[in-house]
Parts: sequence; structure tokens; C-alpha cells
Amino acid sequence: MPRSDETPDLLWDEVKENFDPELMGALPDLHVPNTSARHWQALLDLVAHRGWQHEYLEGTAPLAVPSAARALARPPGAECPQLRVWPTEGILAIFRFLSDEQIDFDVDLREIQGQDRLDAFCGFLCDLGRHLGKPVVMCPEGAYDHPVLGFDPALDRVRVLGD
Repeated sequence: MPRSDETPDLLWDEVKENFDPELMGALPDLHVPNTSARHWQALLDLVAHRGWQHEYLEGTAPLAVPSAARALARPPGAECPQLRVWPTEGILAIFRFLSDEQIDFDVDLREIQGQDRLDAFCGFLCDLGRHLGKPVVMCPEGAYDHPVLGFDPALDRVRVLGD
């Protein structure tokens, strides 16, 4: 059942350890598993539809956002393209086109401190997960096998995962 806009998915006092850069690493690993180029294209479409500020880079060169198929089809040895998205002022998500099989991105936990910032972050994960129809998982930096929280499509909300 969807939650009301007034009810936060997560309460800061209950999850603040998951947003501690010393414990989690400043740039935890977020991903959407089991994807395809179609899901990447849906992400690009969502960014455009929502009007989120964004920048597409190949190396250090900012370019017009290509199709997902083009971004994923880089030649061997080429730098991994990235899409920098600001879903709200002060929160940056950096998507890296590493593989069509998983959407990988990072956020900086120093930008997500306090209930208001947490609510904005959860809203972003919900928008992404709902649009893709997929879970969105956050793990400590470098620890893909230890999810701590994420968007659960069955519950239509962000929740604490793992132990």
C-alpha cells in the first residue's frame, strides 16, 4: 500500500547510521539490478520528464545526452560515460554506464543529513524505482552484498534492508 506524502518512508533518528560517511563510506553504492538498455533509456526519459538538472559526460567533456544504447556501446578502452543528476538542489546522483545489466550510481552521504534531506533522497529512490518497476538498493561503499536500504516495489516505499 502506498504511503501518504506526510508519512516519511524512513525516520532520520532510526537510520542516521546508514548515512554516516565514516561507517558507510562517503559514496555508497546504489544500483538497480537485472536491467537492460531499455531500463537505462527509461532512466534517461525520467530525468528529462521530471526536468531534473543533469549533465552527461564522456571523460571530462560535457555532451548532449545520447540514447542509452549509444552510451552503453562505448568502444573498448573508452572512459565510462556518466550522467550527473540533481533530483533536488544539493543532492547529486552520478550514474555510470558500466553495463546494461545493472544501473549503478553513487550519492554523497554528506549531502543527505537530517530528515528533510532524507525525505528528498527517499523521494528520488521512489521516483526511480516506480518508473523502472524495479528495486533500488543502497550498500556501503564497496560492499554490494550488504544492502542496508532501498526502494521495495512490492511495498511501494523505501525501507531498511538486511539485518
